[in-house]
Amino acid sequence: MAFSIPLLEACGLYLVRTSALFLAAPLLGSGTGFSSYKIALIIGITVALFLSSGEPLPESVGAIEYGMMCMHEVMVGLFLAFVLQSVLMVVRVAGELIGTEMAFNMANIVDPNTGIQTPLITQVYELIFFLGLLSVNGHHWLLRALGSSFSRAPIGGVSIEKGLLPMTIDLFSRMFGAGITFAAPVLVLLLMVSVLIGLLARVVPQINVMEVGFNIRVAVGLLAIFLFSPFIAPAMDTLFEQLMTGLDDCLDSLEV
Repeated sequence: MAFSIPLLEACGLYLVRTSALFLAAPLLGSGTGFSSYKIALIIGITVALFLSSGEPLPESVGAIEYGMMCMHEVMVGLFLAFVLQSVLMVVRVAGELIGTEMAFNMANIVDPNTGIQTPLITQVYELIFFLGLLSVNGHHWLLRALGSSFSRAPIGGVSIEKGLLPMTIDLFSRMFGAGITFAAPVLVLLLMVSVLIGLLARVVPQINVMEVGFNIRVAVGLLAIFLFSPFIAPAMDTLFEQLMTGLDDCLDSLEV
């Protein structure tokens, strides 16, 4: 393959799409800094994909047109990363709801990936999710989706279909609903505790409801998480299936 301007331009578009995915996806490389290992990983994956399926552009293009092509590639990479972010939102919503009901959200910690404060319960659920995703080679799904995107949505020829926005809204709404369902068993038990605490405050007004209620919520919440832990595995399997379906739907929406 002889070096030429169209060849370098095509390789640059491959690099842009790969970089957008790797920098936005929470598993592959999102974080607060642009570390050297990310650069090496992005360049390595780009070279491998381009050598396997890359072709030079038909002809050299101008700066404005090439900039528009780069914007297209960024959009494709970010949209693939959005699918994983949407599935991860299920775990985050569940952790936020449980942490709020347990009053654990008063003691937040800083997530090194996002640089923002994240409740402890959310951190635990995210860790379980990532470990499960790695155990089933979920990161390979993203790489395969990235490789397939170059054949189904070629560089410089991305066509945004009208069904893309409804698909995005549907995926987001389904993931948000799944997050509530994921946390429902623990939330129902904690809701019953809240009702009992309210009744206890009415029957025995002399007790310190805030102190007693906080201790009871934490104890019952931790016990509920332990009791319902066997249900985490089938719930995670459902999330991984949603991830595979979402990636395929994403590619279908971008396919020219």
